[in-house]
Amino acid sequence: MLNIGCHLSVSKGFENMGKQALEIDANTFQFFTRNPRGGKAKKLNQKDIDKFLELARENNFAILLAHAPYTLNACAKDEDKREFALNTFIDDLKRLESTPNNLYNFHPGTHVQQGVDVGIKYITDMLNQAITKEQTTTVLLETMAGKGTEIGRSFEELRQIIDGVELDEKLGVCLDTCHVFDAGYDIVNDLDGVLEEFDKVIGLDRLKAIHLNDSLNSCGSHKDRHAKIGEGQIGLDAITRIINHEKLKNLPFLLETPNELDGYAREIKLLRSLYNG
Repeated sequence: MLNIGCHLSVSKGFENMGKQALEIDANTFQFFTRNPRGGKAKKLNQKDIDKFLELARENNFAILLAHAPYTLNACAKDEDKREFALNTFIDDLKRLESTPNNLYNFHPGTHVQQGVDVGIKYITDMLNQAITKEQTTTVLLETMAGKGTEIGRSFEELRQIIDGVELDEKLGVCLDTCHVFDAGYDIVNDLDGVLEEFDKVIGLDRLKAIHLNDSLNSCGSHKDRHAKIGEGQIGLDAITRIINHEKLKNLPFLLETPNELDGYAREIKLLRSLYNG
């Protein structure tokens, strides 16, 4: 079965997200842990969460992906911003234990001309302070397009972060198809080669989820502009190969395409029709 979903709003609760997912034939979804531009998280409603967990069990939901706010920059130049990132990270991981055994994805950050090595040191410091042995959530580093001073534009940079984390068994990677393509990894003409490189540098056992997006820009553009499935430079043929690839087909695929719910429903229907699993 193709494990596929999209980004849903947590504002109306977990049960509502579960019902919305079922309406569009999704069996997983992604949600922001709080406002994507930052701020205080909404108080958890355990009754709502319990209803969702029952719904998820009854409908065989795949693993869920929580997403950290975009304002979380673990390697910011400003110490106050790094402290905000740490406090947000710790709070999110505690809250996610109410929906155990899922995934928490974050953008590694922007080093703001401090240099990659300094930025990675800040990121690993935060992860070493935030991650605990007891947590059931797996933390995912997202592959980035490499615009500006983003960290995570290469598999080697993600590997360097992983190597600096003591509880690295709690870490994985979310591969964003738009981001890796824009970063220069040619998943259109050499998907096998890209996956072989990922396995060599990071290890495919750490690949836990895929953000499935087309790209408005060409390979190596470092732009990060998502497109609807089949309407960008990656194209429907390549995306079909991705969802059917033996090393990827059982992972959760999360759509972040520029759509409303009806658009996601159309993309999910299309992708299910192209899946050979």
